[in-house]
Amino acid sequence: MYLSEMSKEELMSFKNENVKLYDDFKAQGLCLNMARGNPCKEQLDLSVDMLKVFDDGQFMSSCGSDVRNYGLLDGIPEAKKLFSDMIGVKEDEIIIFGNSSLNAMFFAVQTAFNKGVLGGKPWSQCDKIKFLCPVPGYDRHFKVTEFFGVEMINVPMTSTGPDMDMIEKLVAEDESIKGIWCVPQYSNPDGIIYSDETVKRFAALKPKAKDFRIFWDNAYCIHHLTDSPKYILNILDEAKKAGNEDIVYIFGSTSKITFPGAGVAVMGGSKANIDDLKKYLGISIISYDKMNQFRHVKYFGTFENMLEHMKKHMAIIAPKFQLVCDKLKAEIAPLGIGSWTEPKGGYFVSFNAPNGCAKRIVQLCADAGVTLTGAGATFPYGKDPEDKNIRLAPTYPPIDDLAKAMELFTICVKIAAAEKLLEA
Repeated sequence: MYLSEMSKEELMSFKNENVKLYDDFKAQGLCLNMARGNPCKEQLDLSVDMLKVFDDGQFMSSCGSDVRNYGLLDGIPEAKKLFSDMIGVKEDEIIIFGNSSLNAMFFAVQTAFNKGVLGGKPWSQCDKIKFLCPVPGYDRHFKVTEFFGVEMINVPMTSTGPDMDMIEKLVAEDESIKGIWCVPQYSNPDGIIYSDETVKRFAALKPKAKDFRIFWDNAYCIHHLTDSPKYILNILDEAKKAGNEDIVYIFGSTSKITFPGAGVAVMGGSKANIDDLKKYLGISIISYDKMNQFRHVKYFGTFENMLEHMKKHMAIIAPKFQLVCDKLKAEIAPLGIGSWTEPKGGYFVSFNAPNGCAKRIVQLCADAGVTLTGAGATFPYGKDPEDKNIRLAPTYPPIDDLAKAMELFTICVKIAAAEKLLEA
């Protein structure tokens, strides 16, 4: 029976039963964390042999440079080849950064504010700057634009990507809209894969602002949970076909492929965009960690080997995603008190509670020893207008701990939903 069909007396009894179960969990003194999409120890162990690749004493790049020394601002040639294959650009259309793609995104926004985009007016000299933000979305994206005082506009997600009708209309009319955040392959947190039509419409956008940029964060481009993944179209190729190649910045990293704290981040785009950004990058840094770049190259060798490596990740985390979805199907679906995604890749399950319940659920979980991503984090300014979305991150906890956390989570959803109905 759906909870909404219960009488007040039945709801009160249901709530009391679950409060008792909740109190039993609190007594266990749990300390479990599902707040961020961190790889687990077993995933990190997959790449440990990478740390031995310099045992051969070979530090010379193919261009004749010693990777231990200065130089090669935009990366060693071997790394450009490997990672251009990963994000779908040419070797002269890529910059190899340090371990954080977020840092590359911050740099791109910061440069636009200080120096403009391709010779345009610096954003800091404009009366107002706005960004479009597909929601629910990635909280760290929103923090970057919030840091710069950018006005963020919510754009609802659909099953094929962001609402393109809305995006096309807004960018065509408003010159102050300078960018949009996108996670096109397994969006964060919904796990949505942008359709071919969506990618083509992005590539063909005709914004009023000539310095408008799509921030295409393809963080999960090879993070699949199935043996037969669907790949998105190459947006830079599509933009070139549309005579619009400067419209997009593409980002990626090995943060969840090797070591999040010691991976390699990359940024791709048209040669004009990349050359322009390199002019300013060289002011703040002589080069990033070329030894780490070479370490990744020597370990993987080819992009195909990287794809094989990711199958080992899938074997570890796919059962965790299945556990989460199975638990929600068993405990939440029969009561009609939530909906969720069943992603084919990426790092999250997006759960929608009854309106007005997300903050209560997250707080109940925290009080019982399970930390979740804060309610509202998947929206700009941390404000979910319906207070319903919760991002679940299954990868980090051991599977036995994850099972406990999900049992508690479903109890908290039941309590919050019953409370909300009793208030009505």
